[in-house]
Amino acid sequence: MASQLRDAILTGLLGPEHTLPATRRLATDLGISRGVVVRAFEQLSGEGFLESNGAGGTKVAVRPDLQTLPRQEIKPCSSSTNQDVIDLTPGRPSGAPFKDREWRGAWKAALSEEGNTQLPPALGTWALRDAVARHLAVSRGLSVDPQNIIITAGTSDALHLVVAMLRGKRDHPHVLVEDPGYPTARRVLTAAGAQLVTVPVDEDGLKSSQLAALKDIPDAVLVTPSHQYPLGGRMAVRERLGLLKWAGQHGVLILEDDYDSEFRHARMPLPAVASLPSTAEVVLVGTFSKNLSPSLRCGYLAVRGDAGRRLKAAREALDTPVAGILQSALAHYINGGGLSRHITRARREYSHRRSLLIDRLGSRGDLDLAALDGGLHAVIRFERPDSADLAANALKLGVRVIPLASYYADRAPMNGLVIGYGAVSDLKLVRALNILGPLMDGTT
Repeated sequence: MASQLRDAILTGLLGPEHTLPATRRLATDLGISRGVVVRAFEQLSGEGFLESNGAGGTKVAVRPDLQTLPRQEIKPCSSSTNQDVIDLTPGRPSGAPFKDREWRGAWKAALSEEGNTQLPPALGTWALRDAVARHLAVSRGLSVDPQNIIITAGTSDALHLVVAMLRGKRDHPHVLVEDPGYPTARRVLTAAGAQLVTVPVDEDGLKSSQLAALKDIPDAVLVTPSHQYPLGGRMAVRERLGLLKWAGQHGVLILEDDYDSEFRHARMPLPAVASLPSTAEVVLVGTFSKNLSPSLRCGYLAVRGDAGRRLKAAREALDTPVAGILQSALAHYINGGGLSRHITRARREYSHRRSLLIDRLGSRGDLDLAALDGGLHAVIRFERPDSADLAANALKLGVRVIPLASYYADRAPMNGLVIGYGAVSDLKLVRALNILGPLMDGTT
């Protein structure tokens, strides 16, 4: 059914002036299951062909004249505005939850609660802490008491809080970070007063042999074991156990950035480092930025041990930066099953775009595609042309991409691009790849 509707839109039989019948009515008219219609609408909404307007119905979102242009028709858009640019910046998820009836219902429930004029507790509302603990038990197999959940204003706030806690021991705590790694994390840690030590990693992250060779033991180590950022591999269980053993022996705090583990496309996620038995102190850094939206500025820490007690004390001293009404809405959304259902729908969308990207670029012998086992981004490695020049030329043609080199700190970078496919429709992704292809060929 999805393919028939898609063809009707692309041929002009259905246009932006058309509102589609309600799913129940359409299913009855066609004599098929309503579930088939719902899945077709969801797929086409993810691809950018349809747009749901709640009570206003589902409408066609594209015109037949906006189909992908042939390569030879691509023209520079030197006067383009930000709205014209196809933004493939990584880390940007689909905006679908903000059109979700369950999300709006969660806010309505939060607004109807009593006590909205009171300052929320420093560690977060109990309802959200409990909801996060339940979510982690299901999604990551992590058993954590809600008492050991701290609500944060996203990953940056969480890292600030960790450094503030570590500065209780020395003014400039040493934090070991992966290279390449997340540039924002490096910037935030440095601004908070930490002294960074980089360690070169491949796509699967840190190796325990590298840790054993360190002369100066850091206060903390920041890792992305579930989906190394940006290279996209995952740390083997053997290496996770080695990390835990080393950290336990030396009293090093492990910061496990679990930023997008819910979106796996090829393999099931390995257990979180925080879920493995060990005497080491591990802090799981989680966020709603990837599974909902960065604009929420909300995340959480799952803590334990003495570091957990000190982090709670630091949060109590600094108070919460997260609005109580937002915390209440998120709790309602999670407890009502809205987050779980949204993740399922989003995983389908992202998996479809991943397949599209592989179909378009996977057969090219001059390119190396990576980071596609999960998440919202892909890494495209190539020898020529220079990725910085390619990114600049792509922007002139209306596509924003990020050079892989920008993720490196101290080591020589690889040549390539990091592109995000979470926030764009299928049609825009195809248009962007049609622009990037000739640039990577050196023919544009």
